[in-house]
Amino acid sequence: MKNITLAIISLLFFFITEAQETPKPIHVEVIGQGQPILLIPGFTVPGDSWTNTVNRLKKDYECHIVTLAGFGGKPPIKFPWLPKINEALEDYITSNKLENLLIIGHNLGGTVAIWLASRESLNLSKLILVDALPAAGALMFPNFNPNNLAYDSPFNNQQLAMSKDDFSKLADGMSKGMSLNPKDQEQIKHWILETDRKTYVYGYTDYLKLDVREHLKSIKIPVTILAAEQPFGKDTALENYKSQYANLKAYDLIVAENSAHFIMFDQPEWFLQHINKSLSLTK
Repeated sequence: MKNITLAIISLLFFFITEAQETPKPIHVEVIGQGQPILLIPGFTVPGDSWTNTVNRLKKDYECHIVTLAGFGGKPPIKFPWLPKINEALEDYITSNKLENLLIIGHNLGGTVAIWLASRESLNLSKLILVDALPAAGALMFPNFNPNNLAYDSPFNNQQLAMSKDDFSKLADGMSKGMSLNPKDQEQIKHWILETDRKTYVYGYTDYLKLDVREHLKSIKIPVTILAAEQPFGKDTALENYKSQYANLKAYDLIVAENSAHFIMFDQPEWFLQHINKSLSLTK
């Protein structure tokens, strides 16, 4: 009997330890009170990117600030990465009974927000998409076919094998195209370097493979899109967005002039003004 009891205790200890040690796909911090808002950041970016936004919204909204696995120093998860992220976000919304939920998503976070909005089981009220495309891969590759993108590729293997110095140079070049502000460029570079390398490489493959353009057809809630003017200019930005969102019946598209990808950094007051305006129309 004693041996059986010890065996049961050992088994329970194993399961508890296993649960504690298994990395989570998402990490969520909740700040504020009111109607719930889920804030999903972009690729390599932790929830800290929403700090100014949350400070403005927390008096009237319950802000659920997401950081994805492998970003912001959070432990990585097993691959495929992005499907686990999507499932975890859907489960989070359902298990926390977030009714009449608003979602603000930047970059990848906006693409995931589109996927979530197409799920019939979720009671969402609005999407605000910040420089986010439903199919980033289709913009980058002619004759885009997600099945042609694989983890095991010369490009991915090269990035995985990069030295810290070479990867730092890569991050420096990338960050300079994401914001017009040198201080914010340094912050973005830090976030890239802080990201788990495998998550950066394979997670980006997941991101490019994700194509939710067909999902747009099933979205019935209001959608506001805030697009950056840079680096292509306003006319090209409008053309790209109208092409990518052709399956969405109705949406408000507003271009942030003198701004690169991180609109919340380059045009903070403009950004908050349009966030507040969009949210006020939902009440």
